[in-house]
Amino acid sequence: MADVDTRPAPGSRSRWARLPGTARWGRDAKGRSTWRRGWIIAVLALLDACLLAFHTEVPNSFGNFGSLLETFLPWVGLAVPVLLVPALLRRSATALVALLVPTLLWVNLFGALLTDKSGGAWDFTVVQHNVWAYNKNIPQTVSVLEASNADVISLVEVSGSQLPVFEKDLAAKYPYRAVEGTVGLWSKDPLTDTEPVDIKIGWVRALRTTVETPQGHVAVYVAHLPSVRVHFDGGFTANQRDASAEALGQALASEPLSRVILLGDLNGTMNDGSLAPVTSQMRSAQGSAGSGFGFSYPAEFPMTRIDQILTRGVTPTDAWTLPRTGSDHLPIGAHIEL
Repeated sequence: MADVDTRPAPGSRSRWARLPGTARWGRDAKGRSTWRRGWIIAVLALLDACLLAFHTEVPNSFGNFGSLLETFLPWVGLAVPVLLVPALLRRSATALVALLVPTLLWVNLFGALLTDKSGGAWDFTVVQHNVWAYNKNIPQTVSVLEASNADVISLVEVSGSQLPVFEKDLAAKYPYRAVEGTVGLWSKDPLTDTEPVDIKIGWVRALRTTVETPQGHVAVYVAHLPSVRVHFDGGFTANQRDASAEALGQALASEPLSRVILLGDLNGTMNDGSLAPVTSQMRSAQGSAGSGFGFSYPAEFPMTRIDQILTRGVTPTDAWTLPRTGSDHLPIGAHIEL
């Protein structure tokens, strides 16, 4: 068979160059260089960068958007791969350079979370779980919690009908318990000085107790802060959550023991500036010793970590999420060196 010359005829364009919406890296059909096209993509990339860089400046006064943005802040980075596609199709150097800005900001904010920081000795294991008031499978939930072999298990959103079941099913492995309102702590070690913590919501959703471990006394707080919801009438729910965070922060600041662990559903992430009264004096077990983001909510498709294990005066050495239970949250756990 004779050879066939497949080269394009002189002056003709390749098939790729004729595709609608595409351009060469040089000038396009309108004579624009690679630096003069893709400006809309570049502007969108810089807007994304602004959300990452100035998320603390977004107010809650309209729809609680500030806290909602910070709750899901890692997902703002998804705009980068989405915008990368049209940037490459447009062969826009301007858009590609602009996309470097949100990329570098995202790596600066969250890059450290992607590394595995676990490792080291531990002598205390904690588990925290929002068991959900509508959880219909308490035995399976107890099975997952007990399989962790934690020294203490913190439960929040425990309904009145669920409490006797948890007390009965956990009693064999966790003979000591402290329950105040809808939150509780089950422990292998004795508990003393248990008292409710007033977080300014009108009913009890936080407690403080002392765990008498073989390594000495540890103050453990269990808290369930109000949730943040989208309201367009002044953000009442966010204001309530923020007032609760302030009250909890004051309680932590006045804690006399040097070793402190906070377990709870804080309905906010470590990026949420509204939780600063708490997070400014504690370190995150996930951020210090975990691997990845450790998303815990919602259980069907975890997108954020609003359940927290925070410490002061002790050293987290590992952090993880547990298998799904009958709750809408995943349980979380951590190893701690006392």
